Amino acid sequence: MAHRTIHPLLKLALEIGPIGVFFLGYRWATVDETLPIEEQQLEQILFATLLFVPAIVASVVFMRLWTGKLPRLALWTAILVTVFGGLTLILRDDTFVKMKPAINYTLFSAILGFGLARGQSYLSYLMDELIPMSREGWVTFTRRIIVFWLVLAVLNEIVWRQFGTDVWVNFRTFVLPAANFAFIMSQLPLFQRHALPEKR
Repeated sequence: MAHRTIHPLLKLALEIGPIGVFFLGYRWATVDETLPIEEQQLEQILFATLLFVPAIVASVVFMRLWTGKLPRLALWTAILVTVFGGLTLILRDDTFVKMKPAINYTLFSAILGFGLARGQSYLSYLMDELIPMSREGWVTFTRRIIVFWLVLAVLNEIVWRQFGTDVWVNFRTFVLPAANFAFIMSQLPLFQRHALPEKR
């Protein structure tokens, strides 16, 4: 089966679409307004999670069928979402889904840090086709993204623990994706400086 490329806009939609589904599910969930506000928010989270898990799995499956390749980063995220989303639904405890971004960023950072300790950048194996760079460039980029993701992990924990569910849902839906996009854009000078010469 020949591999097909996927349009960047479609890829972006598949990556952030499930997050949008989660946000809309949370906002549109029908709950008993006589319940305490904490119970209402829990019901909203449960409904949103019930939509989010199949949405992100469907996104990964579509990318696999369309491109003929399994997107490793998206697959890892889908596995975590399924595990923590499942725990959230089974135990009726939104702690798991709220902690998922922090655990995701921390695990990625730990794996990347392990790679750097071995003198390797695991990011280059995952993203080399998108950003062809020298080894030095990948090592620098990996160090920077480890620090960035650890900061996001800490921020996620602060937001949901200190500011409540409504604020966290907005943070998860808008701030985290925007922060990642802004970080990648801020690294363009690094990508250009360490870009490999085009093959002729």
